[in-house]
Amino acid sequence: MKAREKVKTLDELRPALAEARRKGRRVVFTNGCFDLLHTGHLRYLEAAGALGDVLVVGVNSDRSVRHIKGPRRPVVGESDRSELVAGLHCVDYVVLFDTPDPLPLIQAISPDVLVKGADWAMEDIVGGDWVRARGGRVERVPLVAGMSTTRLIQSVLEAYGASPEPCGPRASGD
Repeated sequence: MKAREKVKTLDELRPALAEARRKGRRVVFTNGCFDLLHTGHLRYLEAAGALGDVLVVGVNSDRSVRHIKGPRRPVVGESDRSELVAGLHCVDYVVLFDTPDPLPLIQAISPDVLVKGADWAMEDIVGGDWVRARGGRVERVPLVAGMSTTRLIQSVLEAYGASPEPCGPRASGD
């Protein structure tokens, strides 16, 4: 299956999750911006996927990212970010969401396990109370020290400043 085939609308995702549940599979949900995909994202999603059988990742829309991170983000557009996340071996489905937080999506998916990074306090995890009230659980996954999109952006700006120089003969095709 091609990565882009794992990117679904909520309506497309519902029957797939219903079938998974009929087979007794546990649905895990997590979400994020996933702008400038890095090793920290991969390890986080691998850990999330290990907590169940089907990993669904909610990816913030461009508008949602701008609301959270500011007008200069995202660096990578929503369709590319979604396809890149879907391309990771541990991800079963990706769904875009355009709301300020993922609560409506969490309620629609009704995961068995809701996962966020350990930088979130348990009481601040959006949808956590709702998932627990339905018999599910909420898990916090440790982050990879020193890995963040913000840090990557800062490193690029420090190395190249406001006007990056070409990195060699193939720079125009990078």
